[in-house]
Amino acid sequence: MTWLATPAGAVLVLFVLRDVFHTLWHPTRHGGLSKLVMVSLWWLSPRLGKRRRPAGLAGPLGMVTVVAMWALTVAVGWGLIYWPHMPEDFSYAAGLVPSEHAGPLDALYISLVTLATLGLGDIAPTSGWLRVLAPMEALVGFVLLSATVAWILGIYPALARRRALALRLSHVRRSRATGRALDSDGGAALLDGLASALSTITVDFLQYAESYYFHDGDENTSLPRQLPYAVGLADRADGAHHPDVRLSASVLRRALEDLAVVLDERFLRTGEGPERVFAAYADAHGQPQGPDGPPQDGDSGREDGDSGRS
Repeated sequence: MTWLATPAGAVLVLFVLRDVFHTLWHPTRHGGLSKLVMVSLWWLSPRLGKRRRPAGLAGPLGMVTVVAMWALTVAVGWGLIYWPHMPEDFSYAAGLVPSEHAGPLDALYISLVTLATLGLGDIAPTSGWLRVLAPMEALVGFVLLSATVAWILGIYPALARRRALALRLSHVRRSRATGRALDSDGGAALLDGLASALSTITVDFLQYAESYYFHDGDENTSLPRQLPYAVGLADRADGAHHPDVRLSASVLRRALEDLAVVLDERFLRTGEGPERVFAAYADAHGQPQGPDGPPQDGDSGREDGDSGRS
């Protein structure tokens, strides 16, 4: 039955390459293996103790696990390809008895050495097609390393953009800007900036879906915590007198709706409107619902009082 090992190994290698392609280079798809690992760890994290998810382990641990599984599966796949052809199609260094080094573990050893591009040379292929196949495995190992670096360099800037938007919303919320202050050119520019940032975050969730599984413990940098405030901000600006503010509010609402659609279709599956989707998003990340809008004009008596004294 050793003849089955070679096609089985080829299937494993192709499966991993497909998964890497869909995870890193196809902008709107999860790879099957990476999605399974990330979702499983995210589901397990609150069941391992309430303090696990706030520590932010699910996302980083998921990435490490995915990369390790990619490398191990490729190594096993290539080892299965080598195994049926040992020892006849391999040369052995002096002191090694070929018949004693022709088992599955030896094939896995050759595969790991080749994948890591170590090139020890104590066991090397001599058959023509195997001599071509071994460098291809080394090339795949280099691609996996490069892909891992690219993944890290892509996903952490996406997380930084998400946290920066949440902090920006927190700044606006804590400034307690009144509806009168919002009804101005500055208010329109503020809403436009928030809509633009939300569009970027929506694309990040499409292109780096794994970023969803990273938890933000601080409420000021937690997007699930701050999104209800953005919804309230758009609602409040809808009634502004300034036409640019009303237009910007409409654009902000469309940006919020697009983000809700992506979150719901890819992660939450609620089938509800934006407010319910954002509530489910906050609940999934262990965040309470934030304030739902800016204060009313009457809530900021200091500003009116200051105007009266002047």
